[in-house]
Amino acid sequence: MSPIQITSKLPNVGTTIFTVMSALAAEHKAINLGQGFPDYPMSAELAGLVDKAMRDGFNQYVHMNGYIPLREALAEKVQYLYGTEVHPDTEITITPGGTYALFTAFATILNPGDEVIVFEPAYDCYIPQIELMGAKAVTMNLLFPEYRIDWNTVRAKVTERTRAIVINTPHNPTGAVLSAADIKELESIVEGTRIVLIADEVYEHLIFDGLPHESVLKYPALRARAFACFSFGKVYNCTGWKLGYCIAPAPLMAEFRKIHQFNAFTCDTPKQVALAEFLKDRSQYLELGKQLQGKRDHFQQLMAGTRFTPLPSHGSYFQIYSYKDISDEPEKDFAIRLTKEAGVATIPVSSFYRAPVDNGVLRFCFSKKEETLAAAVERLRDL
Repeated sequence: MSPIQITSKLPNVGTTIFTVMSALAAEHKAINLGQGFPDYPMSAELAGLVDKAMRDGFNQYVHMNGYIPLREALAEKVQYLYGTEVHPDTEITITPGGTYALFTAFATILNPGDEVIVFEPAYDCYIPQIELMGAKAVTMNLLFPEYRIDWNTVRAKVTERTRAIVINTPHNPTGAVLSAADIKELESIVEGTRIVLIADEVYEHLIFDGLPHESVLKYPALRARAFACFSFGKVYNCTGWKLGYCIAPAPLMAEFRKIHQFNAFTCDTPKQVALAEFLKDRSQYLELGKQLQGKRDHFQQLMAGTRFTPLPSHGSYFQIYSYKDISDEPEKDFAIRLTKEAGVATIPVSSFYRAPVDNGVLRFCFSKKEETLAAAVERLRDL
């Protein structure tokens, strides 16, 4: 009997570079600075609150839109940070991770033939999610080496079919951040159009050097047309929780929830109960940027003893380094050799582009223990 045949909805998608590099790291016992997750413990207090919630009986389904005290706490946080009133009942939905929030936002607005502007290098979920909806990703490269947006090129890319623009700040994989001037340009482009903004802000608190986070929630004209997506895992060092949330105007969120109710429907109850309590302590998220900047600066100091050259990074878990003083190999080849021979796994930034782009740079995750970073850099000194 012949096997059942199906037509792939993502025929050009294979195993992700993260899976490839992580497997290679395990095989060669390499220190993994590729995938973006901390190797240090999350808050014992928050873990204790989850345990308490389970013991207190919060183990059954919570409301489809999320535990209401948590949504109220998030509304208070947005008001405090951005001076924006968000209605917890109609404008916030708790989701099983930031990537799920992005997927559901795309599913809410996209129809076959629609176009979405995506800046590359881009987080690897955007384009497959867009294409699953039958829409087209219209890509444009950020300007190397600062990874800035050329807004005149954006204007040239906008057509009557443009349904959305994806923005990601702080940016994965480069650590670039949008400025107030960028926001002004974005406002002028979308004014008077049907364009929706998909704002990936999962690193909102991982921002450095005294720079502000320019959330779409700060700007009324952008907030009115935006799905803003966030992650608890990135804020509280618990990426394995896969818990996040989306904020959007009530009419957009009503449509978002129609899809959500037939997919995940609801999310982990005890963790939501714990987070509602933990969010009362603002210092837990307000201090995060300083803590991660300390790790970035420490990593940069260690790497100064190598032949790698840092590119600007003002946010996220990541620092981009050029290896042009070491090798002229393509990024993927060099990353694989680095894993096998030096015992340090990274991610080639070229893997975040759809069309071939090779600037000779790698992405390093510095959200690790000091001893992990020191051991990794020691292996890189002799390259």
